[in-house]
Parts: sequence; structure tokens; C-alpha cells
Amino acid sequence: MAELVVPASVEEAVRLQERLAPLVERAPPPDFAPRTATGLDVAYSADAPGDTAVVAAAVVTVALASGAVLASATAVGESTFPYVPGLFAFRELPALLAALDGLAEPPELLVADGHGIAHPRRFGLASHLGVLTGVPSIGVAKTPLGGYDQPADERGATTPLVDEGEQVGVALRTRAGVKPVFVSIGHRVDLATACRHVLTLCRDYRLPETTRLADQLSRRTLRELAES
Repeated sequence: MAELVVPASVEEAVRLQERLAPLVERAPPPDFAPRTATGLDVAYSADAPGDTAVVAAAVVTVALASGAVLASATAVGESTFPYVPGLFAFRELPALLAALDGLAEPPELLVADGHGIAHPRRFGLASHLGVLTGVPSIGVAKTPLGGYDQPADERGATTPLVDEGEQVGVALRTRAGVKPVFVSIGHRVDLATACRHVLTLCRDYRLPETTRLADQLSRRTLRELAES
């Protein structure tokens, strides 16, 4: 795993993203056939002063074939990096990486609750996680970056997600009659492969089961911390 650099300022963070973005690989490794997927999410405390926040990170690994939960881990930390759009990764990465370290088996595919290359500097949370860990990663966001047309109202329908004239992902309909999610390459994956795995993980809900489970676990961890 590459070393996490924690920038001292917003300007330094932007420069770091610009420097790391060219390291993103937009194709999977040879014979890429993951059996598991690991979702990641972070819950924030609501009562921390200023930009300081207590964060609870959770990672949950499921079997792609069945959806069965295979492993999970959590980590709690304090983030002091400012709340700046486009730089959320710097608030979340330390805790997320610590939670990943708690897994007994290394992840095969990371599914981040956020964007990958669908980012102003083409280096969102999913891409940052992938480049640091070397693990193929996918960004699945609830809100878009850029413009898109509504996909057809059927499961699996997509339309391009476009930012400044470049396709940076897709709007993917995971369930008929519900809003799409926004899928982008994180690292070491292509867009078609990303969409295929996201659909596999969206068995019963709009969001991937990995995201839902990690969200529930991070919130529960933060709640238990507050009650202790």
C-alpha cells in the first residue's frame, strides 16, 4: 500500500490530486474476476467544532455470487481537514484505510460511496483509494458531477455522465422506477465492468448492498462510541 500523504492546506491537497490523477488505470488487470466486493463508508459526528470531526469508518466484504457478508471492520478517528467540496477524501481516507487494515483477507474490489474519475480533477475518493491500495475500485455516488440525460426506466439502463465535454461515468438505473446512481471508474477497472458489478450488488435496493451495509455499520459504530 502506498503511503497516505495528509496535506497541510487546501492548495496542497489540490496539487496532490493533480499529481496523482495520472496514476489512475482505466482498465482491469489481466483475468480480473473478483469473487468478493468490499464496500466503504464513513459516518461523521454532528457535534464537533469547526472543521474537526470524529469519523467512524466501516468496511464490509460480501460474496458477489450470493451477497453473503464475509467480513467487516471499523476504525474511529478524528479529522481536522476542512470541509471542502472535491476534497472530501482527505477527511475520510485515514479512517477508511485503518478499517481496511482490520480485514483478515485483502479486498479484491473496493466499492466507494462517492466518485472516482467523476471529479473536477478526475481523482475522487474511489480513485484515491484505488491508487493508494492498488486494489481495483469503483465509485458509486448518489448525486452526479456533470450533466446527464435520464436513462430508460429499466434495470441496467445507462446514459453518459459528462463533465466539461468528457465522459466521466454513467447514470445507471439499478431498479425500475427509482433514481439512478452515478458510476465511475476508480482505479484498475473499466466502466462496463464497474456497471456489471454494481448491478450484481444492487439486488433489492437502489444502492449496492456493500454501501448499505457499510453505512449501517459506520453509523452504529459512531452511535456506540457516543453511548460509551
